[in-house]
Amino acid sequence: MASSEPTHEHREKKEEVEEANGADDEDTGAEVAPIVQLEQVAVSTGEENENPIIDLKAKLYRFDKDGNQWKERGAGTVKLLKHKETGKVRLVMRQSKTLKICANHLVLPTMTVQEHAGNEKSCVWHAPDFADGELKDELFCIRFASIENCKSFMETFQEIAESQKKQETEDGSTAAGLLEKLTVEDKKSEEKSEDKTREGDVKEEKAEDKTKEGDGKEEKAEDKDAEKKDESASA
Repeated sequence: MASSEPTHEHREKKEEVEEANGADDEDTGAEVAPIVQLEQVAVSTGEENENPIIDLKAKLYRFDKDGNQWKERGAGTVKLLKHKETGKVRLVMRQSKTLKICANHLVLPTMTVQEHAGNEKSCVWHAPDFADGELKDELFCIRFASIENCKSFMETFQEIAESQKKQETEDGSTAAGLLEKLTVEDKKSEEKSEDKTREGDVKEEKAEDKTKEGDGKEEKAEDKDAEKKDESASA
């Protein structure tokens, strides 16, 4: 009758296999270095020198003149950013997943934003936009998740446009003042130059007068010499 129990040799092989399997599962604590080393790269957004004034989620549309209809431009975050040095403010909007720019333009003093007819969550405005790498005159419409966000965007946008208009006026006045100052200084320089020219003319006239006097004296001397010669000849 054959025995169902494994032989001694079989038991030893079985134990060796189990030990090997156990060794595979055992955590040795060894660290395996990655095959490829990845370096951390700093990504520039182009917004490092700007401070955000407003940052809201929205959906942007642009009006297609050829098709005479609104077309979706992208859904993401719209920002109004103020430059730390120049004080200029620009509107930037990126798509949420791809971060592709769908709007990028300065907020100019001539711009106005208005509520879109029939929708209190949307507003429209014209802008020379640079999102595609070249300036294009666009008519934008933006829709927010709430009426409050739309009102906040419109009020901030309009305040910035007004402040830019004020700044432009101040800059113009400053420039006009500088020009006026330069003009006054130029006039003074011209007057000084004219005075010097007149002084030079007067000196030249005096020199001519002296020359004439000298010539007159020479003529008198010559006349006296001639008279003496005549007197000598008569004697």
